[in-house]
Amino acid sequence: MNRLLKRDSILSIINNYAYDSLLPINLTYLYNFGSILAGILIIQILSGFFLASYYVADITLAFESIEYIMREVPYGYIIRYIHANGAALFFITVYLHIARTLIYGSYTKQRIITWYIGIIILLVMIITAFLGYSLVMGQMSYWAIAVITNILTVIPYIGKNIVEFIYGGYNIGNATLTRFYAAHYLLPMIIGVLAILHLIALHNKGGSNPLGINTVRSLSLRNFNPYYTIKDIYGIILVVFILLLLLFFYPNLLGHTDNYIQANPLLTPTHISPEFYLLYYYMGLRSIPNKLLGVLTLLGFILILFLLPWLHKGIINSSKFRPIFKLFLFIFFFNFLFGTYLGGTVVEEPFITLGRLSTIYYYIFFLVLFPFISLIETFCFIFLQIHTITPIYNSKHYL
Repeated sequence: MNRLLKRDSILSIINNYAYDSLLPINLTYLYNFGSILAGILIIQILSGFFLASYYVADITLAFESIEYIMREVPYGYIIRYIHANGAALFFITVYLHIARTLIYGSYTKQRIITWYIGIIILLVMIITAFLGYSLVMGQMSYWAIAVITNILTVIPYIGKNIVEFIYGGYNIGNATLTRFYAAHYLLPMIIGVLAILHLIALHNKGGSNPLGINTVRSLSLRNFNPYYTIKDIYGIILVVFILLLLLFFYPNLLGHTDNYIQANPLLTPTHISPEFYLLYYYMGLRSIPNKLLGVLTLLGFILILFLLPWLHKGIINSSKFRPIFKLFLFIFFFNFLFGTYLGGTVVEEPFITLGRLSTIYYYIFFLVLFPFISLIETFCFIFLQIHTITPIYNSKHYL
């Protein structure tokens, strides 16, 4: 079997990635999120295929087709809930994956291609999630389309034309759903391709580790199989257990109740909000009174992540040895969770002011604290190195 894996031209590639690949021995369970995301992506593609077999992209029949899947198709409600809750778990795992990257400094210039592909995957995921949420044609879905597409009108000269092109007319109609349906079916395939490129870049440049050590001589290495396949299988089983728990006991816990009401263009909901995993971006959008600045703030939340390899000015990557940075990083994590909560609240005081403060800290952390703290830590590290090595050198010279 080993000979076949190494001799065959196709299987040898898989063998190099998933069998004989060498990894540091000190990787923790926080490094399991990549394999977990691959498993969830497969679940989403398969469940989406079965849902697409019964879905009707018609503005008058879309909501009824969802109800038909839920009530008439054998086990259709299970497939629908797997897809809906799987999308939520997908985003939660991606955010944890990004958090692990920030903790252990996997965004440095040595791994810039891997980091950039990951951010592009996040962007495509957000678009895909919005399109899928829109297809339900519930009350919240319809008005989410109206709010999000209206953002494009801030583009000078051609903004309104782009919105009309997306709508296929002057209002949300059958052409809108057809285009959303086609795009939502295509984008997961693109995510899959990007995920493979992400893996190739990671394999070529090498991943990080909790100590932040890049030299191979300083690390003990182990084969991916069986040492890390066992850990990955454990992580996937745990996530599948959580998905089954949501599926059979709390299937609507992560959804919005208004989306079980058929879309009514003449009745605006009292409070419009997206799914919980996009609430932080929505909070930033609505916290700015100016429409153009709000859109730029929303885009900046994602685009600023492309600057991290250049904003990092330190020679130490892992926060394990950066106590100052670690403190502000965990404040940032709390700020993100708090901003997510604020995104689901009513647009009134004090939530508006708190949302602005959360947005300000997001930008201050990346644009000010991120480079400044790394510079201070680098200076302290060099200063201590000089004052530690010099006495030792002088003592040896004296002897």
